[in-house]
Amino acid sequence: MPDFFSHTSVLLNESINGLAIKSNGIYIDATFGRGGHSRAILSRLGKHGRLYSIDRDYEAVLEGEKIDDPRFTMIHSPFSEMLNYAGYYNILKQVDGILLDLGVSSPQLDNSERGFSFMRDGPLDMRMDQTSGTPVSEWLLKANLNDIIWVIRKFGEERYACRIAKAIIRYRNDVKKEPLTRTSQLAQLISGVAKNFKKHPATRVFQAFRIYINNELEEIDSVLNQSIDILAPKGRLLVISFHSLEDRIVKHFMRKKSDFDRIPNQLPLTDNQIKKLSNLNLKIIGKPIKASQHEVMVNIRSRSAILRIAERL
Repeated sequence: MPDFFSHTSVLLNESINGLAIKSNGIYIDATFGRGGHSRAILSRLGKHGRLYSIDRDYEAVLEGEKIDDPRFTMIHSPFSEMLNYAGYYNILKQVDGILLDLGVSSPQLDNSERGFSFMRDGPLDMRMDQTSGTPVSEWLLKANLNDIIWVIRKFGEERYACRIAKAIIRYRNDVKKEPLTRTSQLAQLISGVAKNFKKHPATRVFQAFRIYINNELEEIDSVLNQSIDILAPKGRLLVISFHSLEDRIVKHFMRKKSDFDRIPNQLPLTDNQIKKLSNLNLKIIGKPIKASQHEVMVNIRSRSAILRIAERL
């Protein structure tokens, strides 16, 4: 069992400062993880403040339930259900800040039994919520060649997708081979057919399978759109992403919601009428923030992190 308290939240100070926390405000930490951001938010709240934290990982929920604080509520759910919970707790259009720390957490990577890391031998699982869904090992038993190629290309942007997928199918069809159920088996298989001099050749494939199994990109798109109906005026939306696929979705969403739709020239419209016709919901706050050199030295996993901040109009 990993040491949960060794986990260091990425861009902790930057994200807490970006939330511009109000003493009696209402906040949602939509990715509790091991609670670094949530505990920091609680430390800034007054006695009438509220924090709702969400996580689909039951181990994270168990960690959250250790927080004995009347201002705090822990929710076991994917964050795509955030709008439903906001309605249930009667906080629609009242939330002063939403924080999303995307990707896989350090404790998930460090626990070999979760199957997220090719650096540790463990079950080929990769589910964020082990109480539901299909492990990678089971999916690979049934997936056809074209499906595997598509997943590796789309979610891993891997140039050797076809070669790797064919190797998986060959391995699966060889009755002399042990079933493909371990992370070490998959990592070794990939290393035998693909080369990458900058990183381990299994890096992009493990990322692709994890994203696909957990429906991660659709989850992100859903929660971002829900945030518009949850945030109060001047409420902040903060998103920390760790790879280009995540960040691309966040960047495009914030740009789309902060730019006027194109309106034909010379129409006799007032400013208020133009706003009603536009898609203007957010204002982007500052430039994207990356981890400092010091933070990267302390926590190498922060090197790819990007924090984007927007404010509800």
